Amino acid sequence: MGIRNRFWYLIILMSATLSAQELSETYVAEWKKFYPSKALKSGMREGVFQYENRSKATVVQWIAFNENTLHRLLNDAIPIDAIDARLLRVQAQSELDIWKSLSRHENSLRHYSRLISNALPSVFKSDFLLAPEQSDILCQRLDKIKELCHSAQSNLKAVSKKEMENGMRELSEAVEYIQTRLSDDLKSNGVSRTCSNFDTNYDQALKSIASLQHFVRTTLAPEAKDIEAVLGLQEYNRQLQLYTDSNLTAKKLAEMALSEIETVKDIMVGVSKNYLKATYPDEALPSEALEIIKKALADMEKDAPKNSTDYLQFWQELADAAVAFIKEKDIATLPKNQTLRIQTAPESAGAAARIGWVASAPPFDPNPMTTLNLPSIPNTLPQQEQIDFWASFNKPFNRMIVIHELFPGHYMQLKISRETPHPLRMLFPYGIYIEGWATFTEKVLLDAGWEEGQHLTLLAHLRKRLENANRSYTSVQVHCNGWNKEQVMSFSTKTALVAPQFAKSLWGRIMNSPLQLTSYYLGGAQFTELLKSEEQRLGDRFNLKLFMDTIMKAGPIPIEEFYPIFEESIPN
Repeated sequence: MGIRNRFWYLIILMSATLSAQELSETYVAEWKKFYPSKALKSGMREGVFQYENRSKATVVQWIAFNENTLHRLLNDAIPIDAIDARLLRVQAQSELDIWKSLSRHENSLRHYSRLISNALPSVFKSDFLLAPEQSDILCQRLDKIKELCHSAQSNLKAVSKKEMENGMRELSEAVEYIQTRLSDDLKSNGVSRTCSNFDTNYDQALKSIASLQHFVRTTLAPEAKDIEAVLGLQEYNRQLQLYTDSNLTAKKLAEMALSEIETVKDIMVGVSKNYLKATYPDEALPSEALEIIKKALADMEKDAPKNSTDYLQFWQELADAAVAFIKEKDIATLPKNQTLRIQTAPESAGAAARIGWVASAPPFDPNPMTTLNLPSIPNTLPQQEQIDFWASFNKPFNRMIVIHELFPGHYMQLKISRETPHPLRMLFPYGIYIEGWATFTEKVLLDAGWEEGQHLTLLAHLRKRLENANRSYTSVQVHCNGWNKEQVMSFSTKTALVAPQFAKSLWGRIMNSPLQLTSYYLGGAQFTELLKSEEQRLGDRFNLKLFMDTIMKAGPIPIEEFYPIFEESIPN
């Protein structure tokens, strides 16, 4: 009996006696074993004592485990929560896609090089460990580097040229770290070489990386091809349906997104006219609709921060104002304790510093601090480049985006939903929910009177709606219809009116996360439809605060699951 068959047989025997709760708990336990680094990033600190094993036998076992989980969910009458069962099914399908259909272990050098590069630095980042514990784990990790190198040489069949080049760069960086910076980290963290085999493991780790690099140069490189990064129509459809857990196609998505672009631009014309008439009562309006919008947008971009210091202070005031507004209008129940830090993104973050990001607290972290890293640009760059940068992050835009990023968007939603008693929802969230919720809340607060009468803030929201639809539309066009970078840039700036700073970063996101880009538009549209449906169903009995609280407390689940939840909670 082969490895796969033996494992399958054992799984069937084990699962025959599993209860519904045990099925969920068993899956999470096995996931933690297969992805200890992800578990650690999720706040499961015990993950630091393990590291990824990517031997062929381990991958085969993981595939078999997910196949069995999927079989049980689809065929057995398991009394598991229906929503959790759906999320678990989607997760199992996703794992089978990664390891069985796409065979990541056979065609991704970077899967191994990233793990090898992160093996030692992640130990020093785990500041909750005692020095002797760090020392023991470092010894183990050096041995794990050797195992990963061996697994890579055993598993890899073919890689693309670009993937190979990036992987080799990461391997070289790993060697440089081990040879030159590891000793400094040991000293600065007070960690001694206490294990007897440290030097042996150290030498073997370096030799194993060198052996892997030689294998790549001599075996993989001659056969490496310039494989197109685009997915193609068939693969895009398959991945889109897996990501959304629906029958949505690329063609339908593009049609919906293009219709949204046209609809929103029509609304923007009206808002822009109102703004221009109020601001320039003695001037005639431009004759072309697009020129009317552009004139208003130009004014919006002039109302911009002067520098990072000005921007940081502005955001701190905005956050306080958003909290006060939600409380005043009774829109949602605010978290009792704020665990938010706002700072300027460090230049060491590279390209990410130009757009900023929210570093959300991991779902199981015992110290759940969230950090909003605001976009930044060095003041050493040319003055005009700085002016252009801050124009994209103008103040009307920020008065709207504070809703999306903080209250009641990402920060507030994640803080509340982390209290859910359903760990599956925190570990394997429904992707469209996250960005969809943050997008949806923009309109909720604007409709409630946030920045009432401020045409440019509303215009900034509408421009963001355009950008969201444009993300979906261009994602399809690139991966299904062969659009190049220039076409994306042209359509985004000229037709979808995306701010240049955001348009510049779009191509990389289309290539690296084409499906995630669809979540802003799709999720926002689904939440908007849910709100409309509940308002119509309940009429005068509709309660916005209850609606908002219910969604956040339930956690990141498929949006259509809220229809029966609301019908059960508040019957007609």
